[in-house]
Amino acid sequence: MTNIGRLWTGTDVCSNAAVLIHDDRIVWAGPASDLPQSVPGVIDDIVDVDHVENLGGGLVTPGLIDAHSHPVYAGNRWAELAMRTSGSSHSAIAAAGGGVNSTVTVTRGTDPWTLCNGVRERLRQWILAGTTTVEAKTGYHLTRDGELADIRLLRSLEGEPSMPRIHATFLAAHILPPEFFGRRRDYIEAVRLWAGDAAAAGADSIDVYCDEGHFTAEEARILLLTGKRAGLKARMHACANERIGAAQVAAEVGCASADLLTQANDDDIKALAHAGVTATVCPGSALNSSRPPAPVRQMLERGVTVALGTDHNPGQCGITSMPLVIGLSVAMYGLSVTEALRAATLGGAAALRVGDRGSLAPGMMADIVLWDADHEGAFAWAFGLRALRVWRGGVPVQA
Repeated sequence: MTNIGRLWTGTDVCSNAAVLIHDDRIVWAGPASDLPQSVPGVIDDIVDVDHVENLGGGLVTPGLIDAHSHPVYAGNRWAELAMRTSGSSHSAIAAAGGGVNSTVTVTRGTDPWTLCNGVRERLRQWILAGTTTVEAKTGYHLTRDGELADIRLLRSLEGEPSMPRIHATFLAAHILPPEFFGRRRDYIEAVRLWAGDAAAAGADSIDVYCDEGHFTAEEARILLLTGKRAGLKARMHACANERIGAAQVAAEVGCASADLLTQANDDDIKALAHAGVTATVCPGSALNSSRPPAPVRQMLERGVTVALGTDHNPGQCGITSMPLVIGLSVAMYGLSVTEALRAATLGGAAALRVGDRGSLAPGMMADIVLWDADHEGAFAWAFGLRALRVWRGGVPVQA
């Protein structure tokens, strides 16, 4: 790739740049004036490269990483959102048939073909907007067979052309399903038994929604440790609405990430920093909260790695654009564009514990985006900067 006007690698910026790709990996990136004549074991002579892409002087970055999303569902809850914005309480919405359980009911009643097509279309929106890796949670079947089918669905979609890379997260501990009313302990034991099956089906992580009305800190500890023993990375919805000890458990268990963190205080932040837990924040869904945004500046000052996510879900936030999330994080959290971009690339890689993406450096996956801009400052201006071209593993994604 040549004639890159501005190359943001994740760690550095250079002008008039070039990138060399071999198979699905980057072998060199930097100023075109420093382009090597050969790369031992890869290219004997630079004039013999198979293909040259002229990027027209534009801005190039690594593919973005969405570290928190819920794309596996059917139906919508738009009527519920209208009620909420008109002042209806959670109990009134539930009485009208809304809430997470309404999505569970619709998702369970949707045939696999229709469900798969819906998820496929959503994921395609992510990659066309420049997001080449998506953390995707289950959590709307809440049965063993349904949750495992969702994991297999995500794994199968990842193998299709023009799909992002998928980090599949097992979120059976989303809420207590209605058929387990009054049998809370039975459901927790069931999820523990399913964790090994989820790993075998292709899940990368286990997540627990630890909050009022969901699962307690002690329940989260038990479930996350069970998942880790099954080989799953641990992550947690923490301090979204109330402080019930979730961030402390995330640090104790050694979660890869603690997510949302709207109510996190300084003690929580210290614990996350000490344990090396990445903080994944989601400005899109935070906009729907009456509470102050997550204390992201304090997290950075304490040395916590910050990642960004859309928190795409049927009941609160329909965003599939990480460029929009970057713009929102600059406005809501006071991040610089560079800090926000880093959170959407290297921060996301840290949240998912993957070391082969998030930057444009030798050995990294050739997940690359050419943007409709000539400077990264455009992310703070456009609120949804357009991706002109996207490559996953060096292969162009077709619009």
